[in-house]
Amino acid sequence: MRRSASLLIPLALITMYYAFWAGAVVFLSSRYPALAEILPIGGVDDLAASNIDSFEPIYTSAERTLFSKTGPLRLLLASIGALILTVPVSWAYFITSRARKLDQSFLQTIVILPTVVTGIAMIVMNSLALAFSLAGVVAAVRFRFSLDQPSDAMYIFVAIGIGLGSGIGALGIAMVISMMFVVTTLVIWKLEYGKTLTGSFLTMLTRRDAGEDEY
Repeated sequence: MRRSASLLIPLALITMYYAFWAGAVVFLSSRYPALAEILPIGGVDDLAASNIDSFEPIYTSAERTLFSKTGPLRLLLASIGALILTVPVSWAYFITSRARKLDQSFLQTIVILPTVVTGIAMIVMNSLALAFSLAGVVAAVRFRFSLDQPSDAMYIFVAIGIGLGSGIGALGIAMVISMMFVVTTLVIWKLEYGKTLTGSFLTMLTRRDAGEDEY
């Protein structure tokens, strides 16, 4: 275990990574206004502004995004954004993994899954009919994938969250999900939160001594 090492360097590098890509998006948006129209940003605002009670009319937004001439380019940018935001998540797995040999297939799943979910989210586009069709296709496939650690499931959920955020054109939200997960995971791992019951505060909170046996 490498908990004795300082997390300042990894956290600084990860923060610079997010700041670089966020600055790149802001620069490109201001430098090329036409590019801002196809960047997958502001998707939540578009859904909130639609003010439509039913699902199916929202599907008309797909004609303006995915089915438009710039639709494939928008999907490409969203997929690239999802991939960029997933890289730090894999770094967190590298740092906090307890296994001596990392599971390469699991890491590849973490990196690739958001891009797949991004495409699926853009295809569905809040269409109730397409959502049920997708559910039927997924139900017809059996997934046999076991996780070595319960905490590994969180990486799958985060990958799905990043993909959904990118798919609806909300890369800003996907970035917050990615950054908060990475920072929180590293801090909790460094502090070994929940490993032992030490300290007067935890003893007072749980009302039992640190050396007390389980009951």
